[in-house]
Amino acid sequence: MSIDPRIALQSLITALEEHLAAAATRRGEKDPVVESAYLAIADAFEVYEEVLYDAYGEVTPLEIYEDDDEDYETGDELDPAEDDSIDVIGPDLTGDAPSTRPESRRTPDTGDNGSNRPAGW
Repeated sequence: MSIDPRIALQSLITALEEHLAAAATRRGEKDPVVESAYLAIADAFEVYEEVLYDAYGEVTPLEIYEDDDEDYETGDELDPAEDDSIDVIGPDLTGDAPSTRPESRRTPDTGDNGSNRPAGW
C-alpha cells in the first residue's frame, strides 16, 4: 500500500519547519540538530517525490544532490553535479529578477484579439 501524497507533503512541510526552528537556534557551524533537520528534509522530499509520481505521474521542479564533504574541507572547487543543494526552478520569489512564468512573457498584440486587454498587449 502506498502513502497518500498529502501525508508525504505534510511530512515534508514538517521537516522544513523543524529545519527552520533548528537553524534559528543553532549553536555553531556544525550543529548536529541543524544537520539532522537538513537530512530530514532530503528524506521527506524523496518520499514525497516518489509518492507524487506514483499517484499522479507528476514530479516537482526540485532536485537533491549528494553531499561531498571532502570538497568543503580541502577548499577544492565543487563539480556542479556534486553540489549538495536543492534547486528550485520557478518564479523568483525575491523580486530581484523578472518572472519566468508564462503569463509574464506577454508579447504586444498588433490587432483586435477580442480580449479585454489594452491595445498593444
